[in-house]
Amino acid sequence: MNSRKTILLVEDNANDEYLTLRALKKYNVANDVMVARDGVEALDYLFGSGAHEGRDTRELPLVVLLDLKLPKVDGLEVLRRVRSDERTKLLPVVILTSSNEERDVINGYKLGTNSYVQKPVDFAAFMDAVGQLGLYWLMLNQPVPPPK
Repeated sequence: MNSRKTILLVEDNANDEYLTLRALKKYNVANDVMVARDGVEALDYLFGSGAHEGRDTRELPLVVLLDLKLPKVDGLEVLRRVRSDERTKLLPVVILTSSNEERDVINGYKLGTNSYVQKPVDFAAFMDAVGQLGLYWLMLNQPVPPPK
């Protein structure tokens, strides 16, 4: 899997994972999706540790779709660690969460999220929101060039 074409989806809710993958497919976002179901798995993938020991960490995903309410390590701590590491500090991270708490929004931006999107409750609105995210971050956005 070429990570430069990969989306890292960090989502512990199986239904939201399914809907996100379905929405990306519906909007013809053909990128590979790596799913991490908790914060530890996401960090292991990004930094080549644990189950992802030996992965070429120079190959980063094009974007991380990050839930906040995660087991083991929460989404804000994942974001904090991503932004504090030289290898990943420029990696686009979109918080995609059901939380509409003002403190989560503020903390997400303080820690350096590129975007904060509240998951719509309505099925069609959820599909549209994820599809639009995929199209923007993977088709319109100019990614950071890979390290040389």
